[in-house]
Amino acid sequence: MIPAFFATRRGANLAGFAACSAMMAYALYAERVLGFEPCPLCMFQRVGVAILGVVFLVAALHDPAGRSGNPRGARAYGVLILLAAAFPAYVAGRHVYIQSLPAGSVPSCGASLDYMVEVFPLMTVITKVLTGAGECQKIDWALLGLSMPAWVLMAVIGLGAFGAWANLRAAPRLENLTAPKP
Repeated sequence: MIPAFFATRRGANLAGFAACSAMMAYALYAERVLGFEPCPLCMFQRVGVAILGVVFLVAALHDPAGRSGNPRGARAYGVLILLAAAFPAYVAGRHVYIQSLPAGSVPSCGASLDYMVEVFPLMTVITKVLTGAGECQKIDWALLGLSMPAWVLMAVIGLGAFGAWANLRAAPRLENLTAPKP
């Protein structure tokens, strides 16, 4: 049974935003407290999760079908959430692939992300990062045998599907859920 607030689009979108915020909080905790240095692909995943969180937040704040009953705006947010989830899913999938390659088959570590951003055009930086480097192959953290990028991949796929479901379905309004039955 879904709690009444989360059965609404606004509640579901706020839950998606909270999940993205929790992912970002753990990423910062892993970096600052646990001492894990994020690789360039990790940084790109963080950007993607942050963008996904912002789309969830905007969808919750706007709540187009909640006020007017017009579902077109909600459908647009469902599609935007899917598109926003596609970027971190691709990057995390690429990261998992690089981590699965045998040692020595990935190009050696290159320049740092900070240096590349200062020196190269943005598209060159993106291309270099997505082709992978040696520092992205190292697995520092695992839970149940899965690395952090694998968990990010599952989380953003799940959040994308959840966001699409929440915004593309005919969601009830909160006042209809909480009203006493005659």
